[in-house]
Amino acid sequence: MPTSSLSELVDELLSGTHPLPIISAGVPVLRQPALPYEGQLSTDQLDRLLRAMRDTMHAAPGVGLAAPQIGVPLRLAVIEDPAEVTAEVREARGRVPQPYRVLVNPSYETVGDGRAAFFEGCLSVPGWQAVVSRPERIRLRGQDETGREVDEEFTGWPARIVQHETDHVDGVLYLDRAETRSLSSAQAVTDYWSQPTPATAAQSLGFPLHGTGAP
Repeated sequence: MPTSSLSELVDELLSGTHPLPIISAGVPVLRQPALPYEGQLSTDQLDRLLRAMRDTMHAAPGVGLAAPQIGVPLRLAVIEDPAEVTAEVREARGRVPQPYRVLVNPSYETVGDGRAAFFEGCLSVPGWQAVVSRPERIRLRGQDETGREVDEEFTGWPARIVQHETDHVDGVLYLDRAETRSLSSAQAVTDYWSQPTPATAAQSLGFPLHGTGAP
């Protein structure tokens, strides 16, 4: 997409409804690898877009939002997680607070062999959750919003968030990596599967906890 078209797209988006509309699964932009961010937007445009994405993430509410989810085909995402969960959940899932940060041109690689399987949802697949097995530790590479290079390891739930949002800019949805027999409505998760781990769900719904999902 030409830089001028991207700039016009962002201006049109930012002049519309706030919080920004989140695109649901089935729209092509969610299934196409996003363009590397190479300064296609002015500094002011980028700042305004990122602020709007953060506000939209908070309003949803969610812990991450990628640019393709608002129809912008750029490798940009924002993440933030206050991790307001019980001590038991925090211990089981490695869910610790993650401050607000911007991911520009993110990519990740697995560190070690550990994997963890938990229910996961997505703002672009509202009303549903499924168990996804992901690497417990990853190495993130990319930049931040100032262009500074990032090379950092993440573990636990923060690693899951980074993987989920990086997958979005690769055109991948969490359902591509999920154990399909675990697919549950959000209400069913609340009613039946709110335990710190999905072990009970795995036994009751008949899916494996290890080796699920794509590598």
